[in-house]
Amino acid sequence: MEYPGNLFVVAAPSGAGKSSLVSALLQVDSHLVVAVSHTTRAPRGQEQQGREYHFTDEATFRAMIDQGDFLEWAEVHGNLYGTSRSAIEERITGGQDVVLEIDWQGALQIRKLFPNAVLVFILPPSWDELQQRLNRRGEDQPDVINQRMANARIEVSQARHFDFVIINALFETALFDLKAIVHSQRLKYAALQRSRPAVFAALELS
Repeated sequence: MEYPGNLFVVAAPSGAGKSSLVSALLQVDSHLVVAVSHTTRAPRGQEQQGREYHFTDEATFRAMIDQGDFLEWAEVHGNLYGTSRSAIEERITGGQDVVLEIDWQGALQIRKLFPNAVLVFILPPSWDELQQRLNRRGEDQPDVINQRMANARIEVSQARHFDFVIINALFETALFDLKAIVHSQRLKYAALQRSRPAVFAALELS
């Protein structure tokens, strides 16, 4: 499927800073839009319905699976997460650049459906730092944090399947790296050919 917009998929273990980086990226890049995922987990902190996620119950979520509403879906930390098919296709076929925050399983599913998608994995600088970040959030009980750390071992091992890897040791540096990836993708020959076909036609480029 050829489409004029770019699709960026960002994955990371819990606590690596994925959501903070994507949020900061959206503030400095007006050409990017975020595709809000659906989830069965409860909102955390200041999260709002329709902003961070579309929060829904499991029965509704599974009905959406049966109806084919999701491009991808997965169970993560005991909760269900899914990406709306229509939300993504409408945006990228309309020429918008879309960024998705999803788990590694969903990212690899997206790659099969959208070969031109750019996959980015966010790594913590160390296991100790990841544990400290999860503790500092103050959102989870110790047993939940231990489970997240165990899951992180599996998640991090999947980074080799991604196009780009960012080590989030210093937030400002990681954000610079993420912006560079987005900008570089837009300048690729094939991406420009899809987004600026009139220019390529006028210059008789194929």
